[in-house]
Amino acid sequence: MSDNNLMSLAGKVIIVTGAAQGVGRATAELALNLGAKVCVVDLKGEPLQALAAEHPDHVQAYVGNVADPDFVSASVEHAVSRFGKVDGLVNCAGIVRAAMIENMTLKTWNEVIDCHLTGAFLWLQAVGSRLVERAKNGEKVSGSIVNISSEAGRRGSIGQINYASAKAGMLGMTMAAAREWGKYGVRTNTICLGMVETPMTETIRSDRFRDQYLAMIPMGRWAQPEEVASPIAFLLSDAAGYVLGQHLGVNGGFHLAS
Repeated sequence: MSDNNLMSLAGKVIIVTGAAQGVGRATAELALNLGAKVCVVDLKGEPLQALAAEHPDHVQAYVGNVADPDFVSASVEHAVSRFGKVDGLVNCAGIVRAAMIENMTLKTWNEVIDCHLTGAFLWLQAVGSRLVERAKNGEKVSGSIVNISSEAGRRGSIGQINYASAKAGMLGMTMAAAREWGKYGVRTNTICLGMVETPMTETIRSDRFRDQYLAMIPMGRWAQPEEVASPIAFLLSDAAGYVLGQHLGVNGGFHLAS
C-alpha cells in the first residue's frame, strides 16, 4: 500500500456493526483492503466467523445484540485488549419492521428504535469515551465515528415511522457528539443512504414499487453496497481530518427529488 494513499486505514482499528451482509459487510471488507484491523459485529454469526477465519490476524468477530449494553461494553473492551486500541466505529446495524402509523405496535416501534438508535448510542458512547480518554491523557487522537442514517430520516417514510424516527435521531446524535468531542480529535459524521441493493430493501425493489422509487432517483438505479462503502471509508480516514458533524448524502440524488 502506498504511503501517499490519503484514504489508507493502515494502523487503524475499526468496529463495524451490522457487518454480516450489505453495506456493513462491504465496509468491513474495504477497511481490511485499506489496511485496517476490523472488528465485525452482528447477530448473524456464521458470516462473521467466516471472515475472521479468512483474516485471522486482522478480523475479530463479535456475535450479539447491538442494543445489549453488556455485550457492547464487553466487545469494545475485548477489542482494545486484542488490538491495543479502537480508532473508528461504523454504526451500520439495522432492521426494518414496517407498519402504517395507526397499526404500529409499541413492540414494533421499540424493536427498530432499539436496534438503530439505542444501539448506535451505546457503541458511540463506548468507543468515543475511550478515544476521549486517550486524548485527555495527552495522545494526539484521530478518531472517527460514522453513523449510517437514511434519507428516510430527512424526508420521512410511509409505513416506517419507527425507522424514519430512528434515522432522524441519528442525525442529532451525530451533531451532539461532534460538538462535545470535536475538541478531542474525535470526528462524528453521518452517511445518509438512499436505496441500496441489500436484503433490507427487497420490498422497495420489488415489482410493485420498483418503478415508483427509481423515478425518484436522478441517477435512475439502486446503489451497490461497495460504492456506498467508499465514502464511509473516506470519513474513517485521515483524508477527512477536518470533516465534523456532517450528513453526507449517498443516494444518487434522491434527496433532491421533490
